[in-house]
Amino acid sequence: MAGPIPALEERATACAAFLHDQGSVLLASHIDADGLTSAAIAACALERAGIEFETVFEKQLDEAAIAAIADTEYDTVLFTDFGSGQLDVIAAHEDAGEFTPVIADHHQPADRDTTYHLNPLLFGINGASELSGAGASYVLARALAETGDGIVDAGDEPGHEHATPDGGTTTDPESPGSHSPRLGTATATAPLSRPTGNSPRADNRDLAALAVVGAVGDMQASGGELHGANEAIVTEGVEAGVLETATDLALYGKQTRPLPKLLEYASDVQIPGISNDANGSLRFLDDLDLELRRDGEWRPWADLTGEEKQVVASALVQRAVTSGVPPHKIDDLVGTSYVLATEAVGTELRDASEFSTLLNATARYERADVGLAVCLGNRAGALERARQLLREHRRNLSSGIDLVTEEGVTSEAHVQWFHAGDRIRETIVGIVAGMALGNAGISRSKPIIAFANKDEEAVKASARGTHSLVRQGLDLSAVMGEAARAVDGDGGGHDVAAGATVPAGREAAFLEFADELVGEQLS
Repeated sequence: MAGPIPALEERATACAAFLHDQGSVLLASHIDADGLTSAAIAACALERAGIEFETVFEKQLDEAAIAAIADTEYDTVLFTDFGSGQLDVIAAHEDAGEFTPVIADHHQPADRDTTYHLNPLLFGINGASELSGAGASYVLARALAETGDGIVDAGDEPGHEHATPDGGTTTDPESPGSHSPRLGTATATAPLSRPTGNSPRADNRDLAALAVVGAVGDMQASGGELHGANEAIVTEGVEAGVLETATDLALYGKQTRPLPKLLEYASDVQIPGISNDANGSLRFLDDLDLELRRDGEWRPWADLTGEEKQVVASALVQRAVTSGVPPHKIDDLVGTSYVLATEAVGTELRDASEFSTLLNATARYERADVGLAVCLGNRAGALERARQLLREHRRNLSSGIDLVTEEGVTSEAHVQWFHAGDRIRETIVGIVAGMALGNAGISRSKPIIAFANKDEEAVKASARGTHSLVRQGLDLSAVMGEAARAVDGDGGGHDVAAGATVPAGREAAFLEFADELVGEQLS
């Protein structure tokens, strides 16, 4: 049976066959929503294939992190949602016989390759907009199912870690590598066969829901929907009964936010008298001839009937038209919704966008274990802990956006930037930068670069652009990588969003290089 992405099938099959021949595997992944879902998909597929593994997370896969991985007892390391951009370093350890890498990633590869390297960019598929890290992991999972003997109930076998009620872990002392040095946050859960509440399938198609959450979290739903290879994964998810799609209002919070807050906080399309206007959104809804409260409480969008949704959406579009909102912005009010069919209505887990935000809130506060446990079906302690972290995350984002809006940005010829120092966590400064684009005094016609302190010796630089700028030639992955290396740092990512680590005190020189590079790309 063919895999979901024919162009990747041969390489995915080779990677899967190699993994099946290994006694145990170290699974290493990134910490954002795409990385967490990548790890969850791989963990489920490995467990179902009967392959023993341990999971670790890294905020940044730098030379020190790779060296620590090499120091473990594992001969095989599966990297998900990173690894391609660090292949020059990884390959040196491979050449030394320290481990064999298997990589399922979608970032720009370094100038080196390895045998078991699954990356859409190697096969003419855009890794920034058509397939995420979770998508690459899903392609590998499907191949693992096709090359194996079906589901193995390995949840209670030695060598698998078990989740504690709050999403933490304890490790089986007989597990391979259990005495190795700490590498990020080591986590897994048991049983792993029912991610997001789904029943396991022998072909692993039930994991498509997590792949879509990863793609949405990686900002690949440009124009309100997923494109390219992602569409094939969506199709498999719908066929497996784990996903539902529909044309719907393209606002964040349709599952959990009360209607007035849904409209008030909708910032992508600014509608005068509603957006950022609590009283205005209340008046707008009160003027509609609908019963939008239940037992005195405002209902969420997900609770409305199809007819009620149509009335609200039509009135919203009419208000936008009469308020002079440009037609192309009005079009942005509607998009494709990706619903996880087996999750409860009215929860963050039901909507791919809200699910991805919940995951981001865990790993960016050093609790990747909690995010992974939620992905793998823990609906008790881990989910509640994730919600607590999400509330903290939202407070920090709000404070960060207020800071940037109040203090403004410095505009160079081709980029704009701000330096938060220690006032915004370096793990969320990129999110703040992206959310601030378009606010008062912050132009969407230039990419924005945000700095935040990592430690006394290094500074995190995060860059965000727009898909419109990308269509004009912007490639922030190249900009951040070249500019960082010019000042003895390193960086990379995607064309629309990228990051770098630079030595403290070298920000001005870094900016000079970045500004020049962006100017060359957009000229």
